[in-house]
Amino acid sequence: MIMPSARPFSQKLKSFFKGFLPEGRLARLLLASATLGLVIGFTIYAYDFIVEEKLLHWLFDLPLVMQAILPFVGIFIAVVVLRFVGGRNTNPGTADEFIRQFHEPNPKFRVRDLPAKLLAGIATIGFGGGLGLEGPSIYIGSSLGINLGRPFKWFRKTERKMLMVAGAAAGVAAIFKAPATGVIFALESPYRDDSTKRALLPALIAAAVSFTVFTLFSNTEAIFKDLGESDSNPISTLNLLGGAVVGIVAGLAGRVFAYLVRWSKDFRTKTPVVYRLIIGGLILAGMVVLTDWLFNSSLSLGPGTQAALWAIDPERGLGLIALLFGIRILVTLTTVGMGGTGGLFIPLASLGIIMGSFIGNLIGQTGSNLYPILGLAAFLAAGYRVPFTAVVFVAEATFGSPFVVPALIASALSQVVAGPASVASYQRVERQGHLEGRMALPITSALTTDVLTVPTDATVQEFVYQHVLANRTRDVPVTENGLFKGMCSWQTIAELDQTQWTTTNVEAVYIGDCSRAMPTWTLHDVLIAMEKDNTETIPVVDAEDALIGVVYEDDIIKLRDLLEETGN
Repeated sequence: MIMPSARPFSQKLKSFFKGFLPEGRLARLLLASATLGLVIGFTIYAYDFIVEEKLLHWLFDLPLVMQAILPFVGIFIAVVVLRFVGGRNTNPGTADEFIRQFHEPNPKFRVRDLPAKLLAGIATIGFGGGLGLEGPSIYIGSSLGINLGRPFKWFRKTERKMLMVAGAAAGVAAIFKAPATGVIFALESPYRDDSTKRALLPALIAAAVSFTVFTLFSNTEAIFKDLGESDSNPISTLNLLGGAVVGIVAGLAGRVFAYLVRWSKDFRTKTPVVYRLIIGGLILAGMVVLTDWLFNSSLSLGPGTQAALWAIDPERGLGLIALLFGIRILVTLTTVGMGGTGGLFIPLASLGIIMGSFIGNLIGQTGSNLYPILGLAAFLAAGYRVPFTAVVFVAEATFGSPFVVPALIASALSQVVAGPASVASYQRVERQGHLEGRMALPITSALTTDVLTVPTDATVQEFVYQHVLANRTRDVPVTENGLFKGMCSWQTIAELDQTQWTTTNVEAVYIGDCSRAMPTWTLHDVLIAMEKDNTETIPVVDAEDALIGVVYEDDIIKLRDLLEETGN
């Protein structure tokens, strides 16, 4: 008897380590995520260096007159760049565009829009516009992610969407130096009351690599590190009650702010560019002069981090904090309305800090940074509808604030009070299931155009033998001169005495008042009509009542090949 030889130790060791490696398409997807994080980390560093380290530092050292003029100049450049580099239909949306494309069955970012929006973001924010750097970062990441390997068709449709989410996570992770925030925001922001979990692993890898690459060239200093210092007990009853109060106020304020942002976006699309640039430029210039006079610093410039740090000083007066809050809202809305390119994440966070500082000063709680942190979490959560992102951002942006638990309470309550409001235009309430996703598809997804019809002058017997028995079709469209007249149903024929089949024409028994679907209907509309008529077949006609085809209930239910397209 021959005994099998034992495998060498080196092969066992190789097999052991191989067990930790992903196989098949997952390995390719994770490798692509790491590559994506590498590219995005470099790109975001260059973008941040130009805007944050060069332009904004240069801007705050300029004379007041130049500071007042440059926000208009920056947004003017952004509008021109979007129009002539991107094209006539290129809009300034960045994070909004990521969310919109996420919900498209076939997401697509035009290659020419990427440099256009990047340059527009640099001009808008670098010259003092009131938007955040994370908007272009999200667009850079998601655009690179969806287009990675596209010419070679390396990835399936669902995999490219996962890489789009991973790219967005990498962009946020790098610009905020907060990898966990990047991952959760990318998964949470497409929905108001839900999240997408399928892209978790690619997003984790892309965000980790992007953050690592960014910090190789930059520091790891948190954006709001000064808020992390506190000598208060974070789990005290007072702190928990404070979280509840701030959450309710932030929910109401976030609801109003979201409405105003939507109004500004609507203003941007409906107002001629010359008028909105002139009106907005005058407002931004006036705010620069006003803040310099009131605060001895141009706190209206930029995303708002300097204004937030000014507000956390316990010596600030309530009136000035409230006025600064209103000024920053006006600056952000004006920048959006003019057509500037940037994000709303940091403006929301900064406004939350200012609001929290006001509440803390109002009730005499100025000994810690509790209320500014609660305001940050609650206002960000309410405005963007991202409660988990807000709490994680508090932890990462403040280097481990002890107020994470009260911030969790504040962000949760702000969600309840904020209702359906959100600054993101294309957020959906929750993920759709496969069947729900199919119901939103156009009627053409289940349309049958090769349909046998029966003329009005045919006998019932001809209908029974040629359609019911020969083709197993129980409901057949009735036509006359190419126009749809109604439906002839076996259910109706069955009630007729068989001796009358040869002498009765279809014209006498067809149903003329049945529902007619139009080519613009969705499958959901079709199912409603089927339920109303108690039928399994709905005819589809054009504006002149010419028959286009029919939709069968079985075809809607059996759309197995559409699961990949509709699944999120």
